[in-house]
Amino acid sequence: MPNIRTRLLVVLVVLFGSLAVAGPTPATAAPLPDSLWFDEPPLTVRSGRFVDANGREVVLRGYNVSGETKLKENNGLPFASTADAKKSATALRALGGGNSVRFLLSWAYAEPVRGQVDTVYLAKATDQIRAFLDAGIRVYPDFHQDLYSRWLFDTDSWYTGDGAPKWAVDLGDYPDEYCGICPFWGQNITSNEAVKQSTYDFWHNEYGLQDAFLDTARKTMTYLRQNLTADRFAGVVGFDPYNEPHAGSYDSGQTSRTWERDVLWPFYEKFRARMDAAGWQDKPLFAEPNLFWNANLDFQKQEGGLLDAGTLGPRYVFNTHFYDQKAISGIFMWGKAADGQYAGDFGTVRDRAAATGTAAIISEFGHPLTGSVSDKAPTVYKAMYQALDSRVKGASWWSNPAGSGPVLSGSQWQWDIYNGRHHELMNDNPDKVQTSGDAWNGEDLSAVRLDDSGTPVLRQDARLLDRIYPSATSGTTVAFTYEDRSRDGSTTLTWNPVPSSLPSVAQLVGSGQYGLLLWRSNSGTAPTELHLPATFPTASTTVVSDLGTAYAPPSYDSATPVGVAAEPGGTGSRRLLLTDTDSGVLHYALVTNGATAPPAALLTAARSELSTWAARNAG
Repeated sequence: MPNIRTRLLVVLVVLFGSLAVAGPTPATAAPLPDSLWFDEPPLTVRSGRFVDANGREVVLRGYNVSGETKLKENNGLPFASTADAKKSATALRALGGGNSVRFLLSWAYAEPVRGQVDTVYLAKATDQIRAFLDAGIRVYPDFHQDLYSRWLFDTDSWYTGDGAPKWAVDLGDYPDEYCGICPFWGQNITSNEAVKQSTYDFWHNEYGLQDAFLDTARKTMTYLRQNLTADRFAGVVGFDPYNEPHAGSYDSGQTSRTWERDVLWPFYEKFRARMDAAGWQDKPLFAEPNLFWNANLDFQKQEGGLLDAGTLGPRYVFNTHFYDQKAISGIFMWGKAADGQYAGDFGTVRDRAAATGTAAIISEFGHPLTGSVSDKAPTVYKAMYQALDSRVKGASWWSNPAGSGPVLSGSQWQWDIYNGRHHELMNDNPDKVQTSGDAWNGEDLSAVRLDDSGTPVLRQDARLLDRIYPSATSGTTVAFTYEDRSRDGSTTLTWNPVPSSLPSVAQLVGSGQYGLLLWRSNSGTAPTELHLPATFPTASTTVVSDLGTAYAPPSYDSATPVGVAAEPGGTGSRRLLLTDTDSGVLHYALVTNGATAPPAALLTAARSELSTWAARNAG
């Protein structure tokens, strides 16, 4: 929480920390293609939710862009060119259904020489960020690190890192890196003395390392603000200061919890002060706890979750990652994920965010797409998206929708168009050229790749990735679920079938996909929005709502309660818009692609069933 020390830091940074690498803020840009009157991009945090300028609850869904930043081949940038960034942004919106990205930046390339920010790097990164903003995609940058720095590792090492510049590593007399028997790269965090000691030095500001990082972060944020138009900068949601923080080593008597309290949280207060000095006062800091706070292996789990940070409030977001280490290990979980597999894990995230009084986001989640445990991927991903949508498993959802909790924002790891086409000299070793997968420590998690014609194509089931979700709710979300009918090989995964007690609804949905949103109105004038996947072409989409029913809904008009419009950015993606005019009223909307020209009598019957069901279970 802000305190006297933080406020003093703000004053000092403002007085003595001006940046002379950029000019004044550019003029306001023209509106995005396909934007409507309510498409105002600024987001704030209010009552534990992301909220737009019209007071609507916003859900951020998208991807990390991208692990390419960890590599040297494109000098710490996600893309080789701005043209590739534009191509990727369009595909991410149109194929992947994303409305936001966590945009990775590299301290090593932002400050290659101590005290000197590389404005060429910042200019290229800004151009690539602009490509996503111009596609109607919100952005939150992330200064990324893993295993502290690539320059800790020998040229013949099994592993590599990313993050800190070479000069930062050269300052320390670190031992030769060695992990022992470490089949997973993440074991270096707690087993590699070079990683542990350098990480420890950063958190204790040895050699002024943390000060240098904070200064570079301030300069980077100032550059972005000054070199994006005001409209584009409004689409920048906030900043993630440090990826997956860990102490390296604990001091005598220190615990993971006291480390968060005494070391990590003061760092976030300092970073918050730099954000304010850089003109980011109205944007939240995306604060990550100790990376092991929610590990699902008992021997990895460490107490944390910002338990002693108090009420974070609107200037911070509770920001965490989740990977199923049991599934990834291939040892601790032999089978595949099932209905409700992660309801408890993601429920814990909801609970911690609620306890800290702010919004939550799971800014990384994923599972390997090749290798010995890749057979689990279809079910693991489905269960993770299911847990983002609701804390109630599918088998129980229809009888307990009110237990769903808020719809969580999330960014899948990752969206790397160069997957399988890299040319990375691992640790600068010309004899260890990495081309396959993500080209980093044997990982392969990208949802996308380029085909032989240079066109982005999905590597995962589009039914899983391109999903219905409530991108903006005019009021308070009561419950949401989406049955994607994604595939595990030739098997259709249906974890949330419509119950037989709703026969007309079940007939209408059939074997199709469906989403169901319940919300309570708040007198807002802007409509509720749901993203429409490509599998929901307007001509075969059915909507049943207390606001009205429609097969092949008409184009949006403020006088039409159910309508379809393009999403802003000109990517061809679409949204369903639902307009209510009341306050405190429970509304519902079922969206399905299961029926072909359903008769009016079926729509009426389904509406009657849903009205009775909603009043009984969520009213």
